[in-house]
Amino acid sequence: MASLNTLRTKFGIVLSIIIALALLAFILSLKTEMGFSGNDPKVGVIDGEKINYSEYYDQYEKIKAQSGAQESDEQQAAMLANATWQSLVSKYVLTPGFAKLGLRVTESERLAMASGKQPSQAFYSAFADPRTGTFNVAAVSEFLAQAETNPQAAQAWAQLNEQACMEREMQKYYGLMRGGLFVNALEVERGMASANNSYAGKWAGKKYTDVPDSLFQITSADLKSYYSSHKDLFRQTPSRTISYVVFEVAPTDDDLLKLENTVMEVGKEFAAAEELKSFVRTNRNGKIADNFVSAAQLPEDEAEALMAGKTYGPVLKNNEWTMARVLTVKEAPDSLGLRHIVLPYTEEKLADSLLTALRNGGDFAQAAARYSVYDATAANGGEVGVMPFSAFVGEFAETLGNAKAGDIVKIVSGETVQLMQVYRADKPSKHFQVATITYPVEASADTRRNVHNNAGSFMVNAKGSSEAFAAAASEAAVTPRVAVINQGDRTLRGLEDSRDVVRWAYGAEQGDVSEIFTVGKDYVIAMLTSIDNDEYASVDKVEAQLRAQVLRDKKYDYIVKELSGSTLAEQAASLGSEVADFKDVTFASFYLEGPGFEPRLVGAITSSDKGVVSAPVKGFSGVYVFQVEDIQTADKQTAEGEKVRAQATYESMAQQFFLPAIQQMAKIEDLRGKYF
Repeated sequence: MASLNTLRTKFGIVLSIIIALALLAFILSLKTEMGFSGNDPKVGVIDGEKINYSEYYDQYEKIKAQSGAQESDEQQAAMLANATWQSLVSKYVLTPGFAKLGLRVTESERLAMASGKQPSQAFYSAFADPRTGTFNVAAVSEFLAQAETNPQAAQAWAQLNEQACMEREMQKYYGLMRGGLFVNALEVERGMASANNSYAGKWAGKKYTDVPDSLFQITSADLKSYYSSHKDLFRQTPSRTISYVVFEVAPTDDDLLKLENTVMEVGKEFAAAEELKSFVRTNRNGKIADNFVSAAQLPEDEAEALMAGKTYGPVLKNNEWTMARVLTVKEAPDSLGLRHIVLPYTEEKLADSLLTALRNGGDFAQAAARYSVYDATAANGGEVGVMPFSAFVGEFAETLGNAKAGDIVKIVSGETVQLMQVYRADKPSKHFQVATITYPVEASADTRRNVHNNAGSFMVNAKGSSEAFAAAASEAAVTPRVAVINQGDRTLRGLEDSRDVVRWAYGAEQGDVSEIFTVGKDYVIAMLTSIDNDEYASVDKVEAQLRAQVLRDKKYDYIVKELSGSTLAEQAASLGSEVADFKDVTFASFYLEGPGFEPRLVGAITSSDKGVVSAPVKGFSGVYVFQVEDIQTADKQTAEGEKVRAQATYESMAQQFFLPAIQQMAKIEDLRGKYF
């Protein structure tokens, strides 16, 4: 049966409204500190609609509550941010667009989805029975009853309906597009030829690299002409470019020596300690393992020392000093096969009754299916599987360490009571609970302070201009790196934990030098060198690319002028090249021996007639001519098969690209990076 708590458990719908509003009020109270100056700043524009900070934040919190996701790391935060942005795109682009098209979800359709008659992933995720996988209509009715008196349940129900209706509208829109896609007879004919025909013949050509660059003069007019005629190739998203330096914090030789001396001294005390548990717990680098492990699960050298009752280490491994001692030894099976029944801690009386019944021969699988509240295993008779003893901690390790095959035991842990049936128990062997102390090899506080001081001096000297930044970098013996931050980026590629650097860049002015950022273990200082908000990259920005393309075109014209003769051999001689063979070329080929990756040449070959010397083909790497001498046809593809394949391809591409195309037409401006 579904309840508000069940929905929270299943996919995290709805945090407390009061808490959400309090959080929002708190964030907005920080406007002045965050540079808002009493305003609700713009974080983006979607199809002409201004998206304010408060609206985005409210939606962000709603998405986080619905998904149950946490901002535990940058990847999780980025996923939440993207989901929030997409929900706003749906609100301001998709929903109004569907309305203009006359696409809507009728009340009868909505009811059909809520009742399970019309499939809906939104409702299915919330109300499917986890044991059978079928839609649970009774759960819907129960939840609706809660929604009548519970505002949180009512809000959750409204959000489910909104999600389901958007899902249905998307299906309808895609259905409209799919209805407009069809494969004609010519496409079927060409598709069959591409699949069934293979070509063999001869080719000749000349690489662009065989023609000296010095023969050609490229003027600014040439670059501008190519740029104008190919302008769409240079469409771009707004971006900011920074130059930054990294002051690496690494341990000095003195740090390494001091650390080694410290470790050796602690190692002596560790080996001699009589109250081992107390000693380890008073050391900030100490740890007592929660679980027991066998010798086979330890590194060979560590197992050898511990099995002999000795202290392992201190030893330097993987940039870390490690020492270990055995705290407790237990004889326990290496592996255990288990079934379990999970009950709330409030049902201990029921657990005791079941334990008695099961020990007297009751059917454990049936009891698990009927009573266990853990759906993931209840449907399978409580089957947990075979697990190593090292997987168990606390009360589980204490109880199961002495278990034998056939035992049924009760374990109270946390908020649950578990009845566990042991159907397999390997022969007992020694298992160890290990106490360890580890010291990572890292820079000392003095070294970090010195590096930070150097970074501070650099920051002062780098201000004023790009030249000053470069000069300061040279004096500090650090190498400036360049990063382009495109609109919507949250981090710098190749630089961990760089969110703060990117956030600064979004709010900086050209020429600004940043504060000192702690990035990982190092320090980073950046300068914003340029801001480019133009729709197209400038000629200066893409000059190198333009020059390469113009040079290729000029070389193509030059090579074609050299080309003469009516036969392939004569044309090859005019180019100073040899005639070579090709074979087994199909439309799906992407590589030819000799020319290499040349899709234009493949396309020309597979559309050529037999015995005809081709026109010059302008490839990526050179100019080619060829003659097809043989065409082999096989029955790999039928007309009907090709029609089905092509139709499926068209539909797949439509589904893949229609949303990005709509968003591109909406002219979305993403300014969130300054705040989130």
